[in-house]
Amino acid sequence: MSVSMLSTFVKPMHPEGRRFVAIAAAVTLVLFWIWSPLGWLGLGLTVWVYYFFRDPPRVTPTRPGLMVSPADGVVSLLEPAVPPAELGLGEAEMTRISVFMSVFNCHVNRLPAAGRIEHVAYRPGKFLNASLDKASADNERNGLTVALPDGTRYGVVQIAGLVARRILCWAEEGHEMARGERFGLIRFGSRLDIYLPAGATPLVHIGQTMVAGETAIADLTGTQGEG
Repeated sequence: MSVSMLSTFVKPMHPEGRRFVAIAAAVTLVLFWIWSPLGWLGLGLTVWVYYFFRDPPRVTPTRPGLMVSPADGVVSLLEPAVPPAELGLGEAEMTRISVFMSVFNCHVNRLPAAGRIEHVAYRPGKFLNASLDKASADNERNGLTVALPDGTRYGVVQIAGLVARRILCWAEEGHEMARGERFGLIRFGSRLDIYLPAGATPLVHIGQTMVAGETAIADLTGTQGEG
């Protein structure tokens, strides 16, 4: 029971967060030396930094045809949209689902559906509020084009937010990746756009809470209705 309770509150941290926690801890020690109430504020900040970079294990659905959410957060957009040109997905509209991540969400990103990474494209840009529709076109972003086993393709775009200043992507072109596999991370507060392939059926609604790698976001077979 004690191990279970501990794992409930203490989550693994992604290696990317180690230096940030170390910096916050060092600042906290200095603040305690200056004035103890400031030190307690610094301790709270250190805990938050650790919490931000948490990377808990996820149980990815195994049912064939499902796409899972690439990010923790809330569905902020569900609409037809032309994908960014750098993805090479053409100029026709595709169904776009946007998941907005606040600074309190886990920010490790996971691949929605298994496939080959066909293209990775980074584009510099602005740092508007990621919840805005125009953030898809104007903000700094990094996109992946993924080829499914049947030859169809979909896109996933990491979008920087108002306070996000660093997009990380570990996916490499030509590599095969599994559904739910980690492919990137964004610091601090941001958004993920998913461009569904033709025939895929969205399984979510605006305002719905997503869990990266676990929540089904779409059905590639088109046989399951929205829900």
